[in-house]
Amino acid sequence: MNLRFTLLRILLPLLFVAAILAVVQPSAAKFPYDYRLGAAWMHETLVAKFDFPIYKSEEQVLEEKDRASRRYVPYYRYLPEVVSESLIAAERIQPSELRAPLYAALLEIYGKGVVTDEGVRQDEKRQESDILYVQKDRHAVKCPVDEVYRLSEARPALYEKLSGSLQLPSLDSVLRASGAYNLVVANLEFDAQMTQRVNAENEKSISGTAGYVTAGQIIVSKGEIVTAETQRILDSCRAEYEKRVGYTGSRFQYWLGRSLVALLLVFLLFVSLRYTNPKLLEDRRFLYVLLVFLIFTVLSLCVIRWREDWIAAVPLTLAALYLQAFMQTKVILPVYTVTLLPVLLFAHQGIFLYVGFLTAGFVSVFAFKVLGKGWKQFVLALLSFAVLALCFLAFSWLSLVDGKVLATLLRLLVASLLAVAGYPLIFLFEKVFNLVSNSRLSELADTSNSLLRELELKAPGTFQHSLQVMNMADAAARAIDANYLLLRVAALYHDIGKMCNPLCFVENESLINRTETSRYHSALEPAQSARDIIRHVADGEELARRHRLPAIVTSFISTHHGTTLTAYFWNAHVQAGGSLSDVREFRYPGPLPASREQVILMLCDSIEAASRTLTEHTPEAYSAFVERIVAGKIEEGQLEQAEISIRELSEVKAAVKAYLARMLHERIAYPKRETN
Repeated sequence: MNLRFTLLRILLPLLFVAAILAVVQPSAAKFPYDYRLGAAWMHETLVAKFDFPIYKSEEQVLEEKDRASRRYVPYYRYLPEVVSESLIAAERIQPSELRAPLYAALLEIYGKGVVTDEGVRQDEKRQESDILYVQKDRHAVKCPVDEVYRLSEARPALYEKLSGSLQLPSLDSVLRASGAYNLVVANLEFDAQMTQRVNAENEKSISGTAGYVTAGQIIVSKGEIVTAETQRILDSCRAEYEKRVGYTGSRFQYWLGRSLVALLLVFLLFVSLRYTNPKLLEDRRFLYVLLVFLIFTVLSLCVIRWREDWIAAVPLTLAALYLQAFMQTKVILPVYTVTLLPVLLFAHQGIFLYVGFLTAGFVSVFAFKVLGKGWKQFVLALLSFAVLALCFLAFSWLSLVDGKVLATLLRLLVASLLAVAGYPLIFLFEKVFNLVSNSRLSELADTSNSLLRELELKAPGTFQHSLQVMNMADAAARAIDANYLLLRVAALYHDIGKMCNPLCFVENESLINRTETSRYHSALEPAQSARDIIRHVADGEELARRHRLPAIVTSFISTHHGTTLTAYFWNAHVQAGGSLSDVREFRYPGPLPASREQVILMLCDSIEAASRTLTEHTPEAYSAFVERIVAGKIEEGQLEQAEISIRELSEVKAAVKAYLARMLHERIAYPKRETN
């Protein structure tokens, strides 16, 4: 891998991801202490390092707002023009000796205020208020409700006030006859709009604090039990700490710290890939891993930054399932572990979330093989939720997490269901990155599908050969940790072109058509026979396109013979006096195998076909046979472009030799049963 390739394909994408993580990191620092109501304070004695207010809990604020909303205070406007008209009319009242006392009595009554007989306006849904607002001379003052007169109460009050100062017989009749009672009218008018506005402002004015802690004051001592009051102070200290810490010091140090954390996460991701599957760094799957890592780390950081209480609802197990679709287990586990690190670093209950989602993700990966199709995915979601719920309950019982149990469990259920809802996006990723998911490979490996059934019917010998190659290639792939699932599929389909002309190939002979098969090549020139044999590669590629097989599977059809010669017909051509310059007609068109998996298929295909000629069944014979086949491929230059090491090639040969010993071992000859 040259330096330029490393820079463009690996370093730049990693730096790009690190830059995004540095930007989206939460601005606040995490409070460095864990505590829980009713548990002992296990840290050193905590002393306030700065002044901070004691914040009321959300429940307290809501309760006070509710209480304020239920205490309804009506708002009235004072009507001076009404008072003036009544007082002016009182100065013209008859008899004249009634004028001065009536004027004084009206002035006193209007000073307290008169409302209509409906009384003080109340809201049916709220508690009755004992005060009201009265706006007078551009100022609003509070007045006790019991000091305000209703209109029906004000007229008797007028009589009582006048009876004390006037000794007139039949005073009530005089007041009625003179119209004095009619001078008492409502001088307070209810203002519905202002009432609504004032009460709304009262609800908003509820204070969010309930005291203050000064710097140097002891908040909690070591070993002290955390009471409800202490917890409220600690919550306030944590909230203030997370507002202040992270903004002290220079902006350069602030951004440098964020950048270093982002680079550390990206470096851990690179190391996990480098030491589990270095080949992955060189193909498009590397960009896919980066995308999955970026999506879920950014999603986690954004939720922690703006709505941390919903972090438990983020479907983090989906990251493991996205990786499972295209990666081997040994890659999935470390990459998923690194993907969850931002939750551990920045979330308040990071330990529980990290352990819970890590466990649920691993369980989902291993259970996906059984529960990954159709309606069973909902069973997988419930299994994931069960794991998360158990982790939460375990941490809760150990007093390591707090929060509402039902709310947290509901959010964990949402996360599990979202993992099922989001999984179909894997098919979009499959198209965008030109990858083949493990689910797709599992479907293709099902020998009951229509294309393989057609191969079995038209070319049964070729089908059986493909099955043997599949098993042999599987053993070899596992020996060097290659993609065994891809190899199983490639082995099943590598010879599908033979069913276009099955009688051209010796493995499809049978007792019924042996003569017909033998006649097929006996009537042809060696060059024509070679062309018909070689043609199965092009026929296979055409069938693969017609049946929409993935491109990576089709590549095995093209490369499983490389540029080898059809040796039998080439020798026949030369022995018949043919020109040596015709060699190209007897050679497969290629290309040469490049990946480890393509090399394994080429070797297993040749070894399985030639193994039918073995007459000696001993470990030594199998070893010599495999070494001869592999050496022949190397001498022909078939492995020149292959990315397989000498060590890996040795391990492949050892696995194939062991497989041959299991498949071709000698059996004892059973004696014939004698009959009388």
